[in-house]
Amino acid sequence: MNKKQKKRVYQIIACVIMIVAISIVGVSGVLKLALYLITYIIIGHDILKKAVKGIIKGQVLDENFLMAIATVGAFIMAIYSRSEDYLECVAVMLFYQIGELFQSYAVGKSRDNIAALMDIRPDYANIMQDGELTRVDPEDVSVGSVIIVQPGEKVPLDGVVVKGSSSLNTAALTGESLPRDVAEGEEIISGCINMTGLIEVRTTKEFGDSTVSKILDLVENASSRKSKSEDFIKRFAKVYTPAVCIGALILATLPPVISRIVIDNSNWNIWFYRALTFLVVSCPCALVISIPLSFFAGIGGASHAGVLVKGSNYLEALSQVTTVVFDKTGTLTKGSFEVSGIHHNRLEEEKLLEYAALAECASSHPISRSLIDAYGKPLDRSRVSDIEEISGHGICARVDGHNVLVGNDKLMKSHNVDYRDCHSVGTVIHVAIDNEYQGHIVISDVVKPEAKEAIAALKKLGIHNTVMLTGDSSKVAAAVADSLGIDRVLSELLPQDKVSELEKLLETKSPKDKLAFVGDGINDAPVLSRADIGIAMGAMGSDAAIEAADVVLMDDNPMQIAKAIKISKKCIGIVRQNITFALSIKFACLILSAVGIANMWLAIFADVGVMVIAVLNAIRTLKVD
Repeated sequence: MNKKQKKRVYQIIACVIMIVAISIVGVSGVLKLALYLITYIIIGHDILKKAVKGIIKGQVLDENFLMAIATVGAFIMAIYSRSEDYLECVAVMLFYQIGELFQSYAVGKSRDNIAALMDIRPDYANIMQDGELTRVDPEDVSVGSVIIVQPGEKVPLDGVVVKGSSSLNTAALTGESLPRDVAEGEEIISGCINMTGLIEVRTTKEFGDSTVSKILDLVENASSRKSKSEDFIKRFAKVYTPAVCIGALILATLPPVISRIVIDNSNWNIWFYRALTFLVVSCPCALVISIPLSFFAGIGGASHAGVLVKGSNYLEALSQVTTVVFDKTGTLTKGSFEVSGIHHNRLEEEKLLEYAALAECASSHPISRSLIDAYGKPLDRSRVSDIEEISGHGICARVDGHNVLVGNDKLMKSHNVDYRDCHSVGTVIHVAIDNEYQGHIVISDVVKPEAKEAIAALKKLGIHNTVMLTGDSSKVAAAVADSLGIDRVLSELLPQDKVSELEKLLETKSPKDKLAFVGDGINDAPVLSRADIGIAMGAMGSDAAIEAADVVLMDDNPMQIAKAIKISKKCIGIVRQNITFALSIKFACLILSAVGIANMWLAIFADVGVMVIAVLNAIRTLKVD
């Protein structure tokens, strides 16, 4: 409990003690009025102070003003009528303060939960100084320094492991409980927790540019981008509050005047009481507090699940997505090529792979690396000479004194080699030795195992149009799309073609529907920024992803896309529930108070009770299944 909450608790306790004491003693007259006024000042002085400040600043029509004018008016009416019924006036302020205490606690609790869920900021970094391990501020560590991360410590900075191996807990970043293994030469990002072995890491970024800093900055600034629902509530409050004040004034004056003219009985006291009750009922606390809280908690819950949303406007838009466009490589596929078949080979498979790997040993092309990885043994580069890489064709080299050709059909044709066509889906690498065809190797970008399930999950959520954009050949693209159940595929696209194709899709959709593009965030920045919602997937450590996208998925699992949309739909559902519930109860109680059925006690429920229920409902958005 913070200082403000403790102060409010003391106010409430003191007020209750005073009310009980006055009731037991049984005083009356001026003494009773004085004691109840003291009690009223104890419980309501801060509300009165805020109301006065609002009047001075010109911000008159808020809940503090409404509560102050209603309770002070009730006191004046009790004095005027000599009823000595002061308890109701004090009780209204008492229950209002109880509701405020509950609301303050609920909001504070949600903030604490979000802070705990996103507790990834490192407190220190370990470096060696004069042979001793020293703790320093992560902001003081320069790029290229070697830091030491012990078991149980947070990784303070992005870098590369230079010594040791370990398992990392990435749950705070990805929402996944499975650990990630790292070894020498592998990249490591800040915010993870080292679970097992001691590792030494050479830093590649300053703390301000590290993954943990960017994520924390993104989450902290998310509340600055307001949703349409939040903007609506602000606009609504600006019209609603003056309207109910005018309504209360009319209720207090017009019916008594008419009654005086018609039946010669004004009943000023009755209508004045109804007007005061009308003001208490009218306080828009439930809406003003619960709607922003719903979005705040929704963004926090999503962050814990590894879904970073840059603002409540994007969270709201995500719930309206009906079309999802995917980039293929790195999104639906792993983005790493693997040998998926060896066909028509005259040599043994291992020998064919050995010659292909040796010929490709000097190339950094992904296909070359996949051939070397498939061979899986050390390569003696002294066996290779006269390497010539022909762009768009392949490689010519001498291996063990033989002329070796490794490449596509264009390379085979240019050397008049009679090759065999392949009907398998993938990139086909032909191999010829001394102009004699030896067979071909099929290399494929492997589809992620969760991709098919992810597409099915999206369709269950109402995504009726799934599209895949890729630069791959139509044959490869069609095979991947068909295996995953994607509705439409556009293939053989250059980067600029992807933007133009996305433009066409945006033109054909309904204005109320939203289109989301999902990419790896590195090569897809133009498309990510052009879509209604840009979603970067598998973006741990990717600066480009965090900058370009509206939603950042920290895991490369395609199921995270469906999770993000589920979270947004749940959040918007709760927002709509609160708006409907609060307005329905408010308007019903306003009518009842105007006709004299509702008294101050029902007014308290309409204000404080509705606010408590709405806040409790809003906090549900923190929970992500």
